[in-house]
Amino acid sequence: MTKWQIVKGEPLDETMELSLQDVCSICGIREAVVVEMVEEGLVEPSGEPQWTFSGVAVTRIRTALRLQHDLDIDLTAVAITLDLLDEIAVLRRRLNVQIGPPE
Repeated sequence: MTKWQIVKGEPLDETMELSLQDVCSICGIREAVVVEMVEEGLVEPSGEPQWTFSGVAVTRIRTALRLQHDLDIDLTAVAITLDLLDEIAVLRRRLNVQIGPPE
């Protein structure tokens, strides 16, 4: 028998500002992991001296964690993979503008 679970939450977007502690709580990781991702260039915090992150950055961190886990790759490879995925998304948007979305 399938169990259904109701999940409540807010969509993550670029207008949200989340603290480092919020990001760690949402993603289930330690601050050191986020610091490593910032140092590797995966995400860019704003604010000094207290870092804040957008909802988009949280989504990127979660994607990075999934890639790292699923593909067993280091953060450098994750950064390259995320850059390539971003480029694919840009190219798809351009293609959709030029010829329209697929039917």
